[in-house]
Amino acid sequence: MSIHAQPSGPTPAAADEPLVSIVIPAYNNADYLDETMKSVLGQTYANLEVIVSDHASTDATWTVMQRYRTDPRVTLLHTEAGGGALRNWNRVSQAATGDLIKLVCGDDLLYPTIVAQQVAALVAEPTAVLAASPRDIVDANSVPVIKNRGLAGLTGVHDGTVAVRKSVTQGTNIFGEPGCVLMRRSVLEKTGWWDSRWPYLIDQASYSRVLLEGKFVGVPGSLAGFRISDSQWSVRLVAEQAAQAMGFHNWMAETRPDVVSKADRILGNTRARVMAQVRRLAYVWLGRRMSKAVRSDAAASA
Repeated sequence: MSIHAQPSGPTPAAADEPLVSIVIPAYNNADYLDETMKSVLGQTYANLEVIVSDHASTDATWTVMQRYRTDPRVTLLHTEAGGGALRNWNRVSQAATGDLIKLVCGDDLLYPTIVAQQVAALVAEPTAVLAASPRDIVDANSVPVIKNRGLAGLTGVHDGTVAVRKSVTQGTNIFGEPGCVLMRRSVLEKTGWWDSRWPYLIDQASYSRVLLEGKFVGVPGSLAGFRISDSQWSVRLVAEQAAQAMGFHNWMAETRPDVVSKADRILGNTRARVMAQVRRLAYVWLGRRMSKAVRSDAAASA
């Protein structure tokens, strides 16, 4: 099922601006989706289409989506239950028609100029297949916890293999969550869409396959917000993340030893174990900041 409204919309984009598809695979995001949608539709870049699909949510996600049914840029879809994140990520991505694609989870935030800056980076380097920027880590109430995290110093234009190797040796996803990344849709399609063999690394594994097809551009400056909350799926996977990261590193070393050496793999696996422990401690330290109820509690005591 789809709903695509057609009233008059914003000022048309310039003819030479590539169409960007921002796709949102929503699942039980009723508490945050409205804020996410406002950040997406508030971009300074004009030539956008926004595709949102509700993956059989059990909360009011579909109801929140209806607030945007009259925006001509927005298409609303349903995704059948089952299939995990992969089904909905592929659903929205395959429905996209833009030259460039950015997937945004239904509780994350885009800062106003991220699309414009990343489009400019890809236009300036036609052989680049993926651009990424740092992000802020924000709590359930959108307050930054850690600012300007990501890229591990890899800014500017680099061969994609350099970026893949860097991400493996760091033992973590230096590119950030999907909202931090803008890709060429044709290359994502060529590489088989999203790769969920390692569920916690569905984004990093997919980026890596895309980056083996061309160059990478690191766009400096924090341009998005990744939300940590008590409903965030990465929290539930924290006990498995090191094992999944090592599985991905091992696969890269086996299939592309010209990109990831045995020494790279060993270093990356060691750091992945450390990063998993650091992330676990961070979730404990953040505690109640991962729950949106903190805002209500604060208001009640004011």
